[in-house]
Amino acid sequence: MEHWIAFPKLGWEFPITDTLVEFNLFGAEFSIKFYGVLIALGFLLAVVYAFRRAPKLGLDTDRMLDVVLVSTLLAFVGARLYYVLFSEDRAAYFADPISILQVWKGGLGIYGGIIVAFLSGLVMCRLRKVNVGAMFDIASLGFLIGQGIGRWGNFFNQEAYGGNTTLPWGMTGDVIQANWHTNANVVGFDPLLPVHPTFLYESLWCLLGFVLLHLMSKKFYKFKGQIFSSYIIWYGVGRFFIEGLRTDSLYLGSMRVSQLVAVVAVIGGIGLMFLFHAMANRLPMTLEETLPTIPLAEAEEQPTTTEETTNESEAD
Repeated sequence: MEHWIAFPKLGWEFPITDTLVEFNLFGAEFSIKFYGVLIALGFLLAVVYAFRRAPKLGLDTDRMLDVVLVSTLLAFVGARLYYVLFSEDRAAYFADPISILQVWKGGLGIYGGIIVAFLSGLVMCRLRKVNVGAMFDIASLGFLIGQGIGRWGNFFNQEAYGGNTTLPWGMTGDVIQANWHTNANVVGFDPLLPVHPTFLYESLWCLLGFVLLHLMSKKFYKFKGQIFSSYIIWYGVGRFFIEGLRTDSLYLGSMRVSQLVAVVAVIGGIGLMFLFHAMANRLPMTLEETLPTIPLAEAEEQPTTTEETTNESEAD
């Protein structure tokens, strides 16, 4: 079904659809949604990036793949359960458990996915003997890629938007205007006026974070866990302010769940930064780290020692 979206102050209006393609297979109708395609694309690019950078962080790609596959599957489950638990319709979900499985109808909580991904990743790293700090560092960079791209699925669905705005990039659309009832509890919200494209804000925040943390991993990487800690802080700060603009937040009482989790994430990230740094300073250097590395070609050209010269002379 074709919809429309507009940016009134920019003079833009164009048709849009949430479905990439529809087809009939063995008498059954199937559709591929832009939302799913963009999440899959983000995941694919994150994996490609991780495989290219893994050797630089001392990770074995085969073992890393085992961690990624298990963590990704469980992260999807965690994202869905997070949404169900904090949704206003949670009673309806538990009254009809089958509806919990109907993810194509919408409802994933990114924080639930992140939390479960890292917890399951921790277990898998132990089982597959993968360095936890290095794995979490590269996973964090992958998450930023996936989130930055995946958020554009919200654009095609006309969801994850904020309150009214007079900024030039304020957007509206037929789905946004038709869903006014879902924002009935938002004081002063007018569905006919442009709204904040908060999906765009989060996408840009994640992509900017990826660029900065990628540069950190190449130029200023001091200890394992540094990128992971920085990611938690970066994403938490951005999500706290972006969530404050949204009209579809999940609530725990009168508090926005995502803002509460964001505060905890920032505090936790700062604590982890100090913890990982302290652990790195306490660990003794290995023998290889204490000795200078001499390339093979240079080593072959090194002059023999006095003792070796003397021994050769005595042998003659």
